[in-house]
Amino acid sequence: MRILFIGGGNMASALIGGMLQRGFQASDIRVVEVSAEARERMQKQFGVAVAAGVDAAIGEDVVLLAVKPQQMRDVARGLQPHLRGQLVISIAAGIRARDLSRWLANHGRIVRAMPNTPALLRAGVSGLYAAPQAGPADVQSAQRILEAVGAVVVLDREEQLDAVTAVSGSGPAYVFYFIEALQQAAGELGFSPEQARSLALETFTGAAKLAAESTEPIEALRARVTSKAGTTEAALTNMEAGEVKRRIVEAVHAAARRSKELGDEFGKD
Repeated sequence: MRILFIGGGNMASALIGGMLQRGFQASDIRVVEVSAEARERMQKQFGVAVAAGVDAAIGEDVVLLAVKPQQMRDVARGLQPHLRGQLVISIAAGIRARDLSRWLANHGRIVRAMPNTPALLRAGVSGLYAAPQAGPADVQSAQRILEAVGAVVVLDREEQLDAVTAVSGSGPAYVFYFIEALQQAAGELGFSPEQARSLALETFTGAAKLAAESTEPIEALRARVTSKAGTTEAALTNMEAGEVKRRIVEAVHAAARRSKELGDEFGKD
């Protein structure tokens, strides 16, 4: 499988690095990137072919669009004359398959994916949706690429990608926000900044690992740590009084609505 990346930013770098670790060959990967500095970095880091633009028929099997949503319309229209029926994968948030298809002169073999930033450490999770004209082999190809940087969840409906964007795409920021709060509390309780950071990070990392390796519901794990009238119960009672859980759920819904709004905005001609 030969792959052409359009865009050479952080997510493209994460995908290429993961793919090379999973057995893909550098000679089968080419990157089109307008920045000369980024091209030089990609070529030196990964040994892949690079180019400043697409100026001929594309010979690769897959074209992966790794550009910002607001750039996608112009990029797709510039790409359209050079396509020869390839599978097109987009990792741009909000850009719907029908809009991308329209900009690509009704090209049908489209798969949308929403990875998240832990992909940079090969620890990401991606939602994946295949447009109706993309076949099972296209889904398998997209999965093979995205699984190089983490888990993949295949979706039945495209609108679910807005929820994926809200839950896992934006999710690392929620985690960082909670770690910030825990670190701040540790500092206020007398720990040095280094100690506060270590306590917050290691606690979060350990708890996440415990949850990932357990078959029990998350609620059961939480209940096991919460002794009656103990310190944990005091903290959780305070959070419940402030409706922290409900606010988090509402925040994720707000992110999902914003993802849909961005799709409406960026999908316009």
